[in-house]
Amino acid sequence: MQLAPFGSWKSPITADSIVADSIGLSSIVLDGTDIYWLESRPQEAGRSVIVRRTADGQMSDITPPAYNVRNRVHEYGGAAYTVADGRVYFSNISDNCLYVQDLRSAQPDAVQQLTHDKTKRYADLTIDPHRQRLICVQEEHDSTELEALNTIVSIDLKAPHEAIVLVGGCDFYAAPRLNADGSKLAWLSWNHPNLPWDGTNLQVATVNDGYLSAPALVAGGARETIFQPQWASDDTLYFVSDRTGWGNLYRWRDDKVTIVYELAAEFSLPQWNFGMSTYALVGKQRIVCTYSQNGIWHLALINTASGHLTPLNVPHTDIGSIRATGNLVVYCGASATQTGDIVTIDLLSEARTILKHSNQLKIDPGYLSIPESIEFPTADGQTAYAFYYPPTNRDYQPLLGEKPPLLVKSHGGPTAAASDRLNLKTQYWTSRGFAVVDVNYGGSTGYGKAYQHRLDGKWGIVDVDDCTNAALHLVLQGLADPDRLAISGGSAGGYTTLAALTFGNTFKAGASYYGVSDLAALATETHKFESRYLDRLVAPYPASANIYQDRSPLYFTQRLSCPIVFFQGLEDKVVPPNQAEMMVDALKAKQIPVAYVTFPTEQHGFRQSDNIKRALTGEFYFYAQIFGFQPADSIEPIEIMS
Repeated sequence: MQLAPFGSWKSPITADSIVADSIGLSSIVLDGTDIYWLESRPQEAGRSVIVRRTADGQMSDITPPAYNVRNRVHEYGGAAYTVADGRVYFSNISDNCLYVQDLRSAQPDAVQQLTHDKTKRYADLTIDPHRQRLICVQEEHDSTELEALNTIVSIDLKAPHEAIVLVGGCDFYAAPRLNADGSKLAWLSWNHPNLPWDGTNLQVATVNDGYLSAPALVAGGARETIFQPQWASDDTLYFVSDRTGWGNLYRWRDDKVTIVYELAAEFSLPQWNFGMSTYALVGKQRIVCTYSQNGIWHLALINTASGHLTPLNVPHTDIGSIRATGNLVVYCGASATQTGDIVTIDLLSEARTILKHSNQLKIDPGYLSIPESIEFPTADGQTAYAFYYPPTNRDYQPLLGEKPPLLVKSHGGPTAAASDRLNLKTQYWTSRGFAVVDVNYGGSTGYGKAYQHRLDGKWGIVDVDDCTNAALHLVLQGLADPDRLAISGGSAGGYTTLAALTFGNTFKAGASYYGVSDLAALATETHKFESRYLDRLVAPYPASANIYQDRSPLYFTQRLSCPIVFFQGLEDKVVPPNQAEMMVDALKAKQIPVAYVTFPTEQHGFRQSDNIKRALTGEFYFYAQIFGFQPADSIEPIEIMS
């Protein structure tokens, strides 16, 4: 074992290997005995491809090379395809149009276009087999309108033409779901200033001659969140509600709502994307579900008749996209030592099979840092949570008395949550001698509704306090060097990063990935889905414009005294590039070291392999220059201006 300073350790976990071997796995769909999922491939410029696995174990790409299965409804998209009786219906991101592909035909690669208006986007596709039509959420971007128009529409599959609006009038819609005989449609809706995790309505209407009548409110409201409505074969409607302060499972039957199983845990997720699934119905009396407690996800079976919950013994602690058919359950699963996989479990034998790995890189456990779930004290006598990763590399030990540099990760959302799943980007840092702490600051999901609402009116305060106190907690324990504390985050996490660097002096450097520097600009320039998000997180705008300015790092750059690196996609509509550029200019004027790395063809989040690698190595290079250590790898420099 060699003696070497933290940060200078050589690691087999390289940016090249992470990008070359990694894909994103999501959006599982079952059609008979065939299993489908979506693969996002950085090696193909971020292209998303539908993959099918047949009952005999044959696996193949379904999507022809000219197509990219994604959508941008709510900008974040999701549920961009569905499959019914061997026909694949999907949205193509390059033109926003819908297509159908018949895999049972003599030409399974042949694709038929269903829609032609590029100003309309589609998500949450579901097939109405009784009327040969597709029902989905439509988002119309007419340049004459101030905001996009969201509706639920139907599209005739026999003779596709202009979509027919079934439901309209609300600002947002999601999850149109037909019951078994097609006589009822359930859906979710919500209005400004709410986002779907603030309050939603679950409604059901009768389907008459293809149109809807007698809509009725089943559950929800301005302060009750409903997640994943799903019909059972006996016309029971299941869903998740947070009415008790935790997102638990409920059912609606005979016009009555009753709880299925009560637990101080979260059975739901913040609906940033369409098509999220945390449970699936198994036969008439069982539900396979996943729930989160203290940031760890568990898999279980609930007997709906007895109300008994039985845990399932699986190694995964991050579970999603659950589907089931018969006794076969399929889901996306990950753990502290496993990247995301497509997994099946047979409920009779409990046998598990991995169908696809998101990363083929084989890593010796001696280079893996295993996260520890920690609690720590924070402002106002509160407790916050995080996952702490110690520096780990079997080939090295640090110099005597040296404390490691610490990278504090601030997740996006900010209603999202950090997970303990194996993240090779995190291991890139820890295997080179950094400690990492991934903070679930107040506002994060997975810890109950009260914890999530800690951020109400206090974005830029609670999150900053919690990230700062996570770092100070580790310093106090002797696990981090107080002179080499860095903070990094993307999107909302980028704002937390910039606010922590501007309004405090704990951190000595930082990295902002498409982060917000001017809250007022975000409130007035962002897309419809988030256009009123800050009403709850900060205050109504413009009535409280003074609060927006007081919490915007851009207007207090005179307080900055440490270097920052910015990474920005130039096609980003969520956080436009001028947010980063104004901050960069201010730092240059103060002659504080700053780097600005742009990616012309990226949107909100980076999908292309070269850009992902460039951002990861660029951030490491930046800290090496600021903290004064020599990387073991040869890294392409980024320009640091001052």
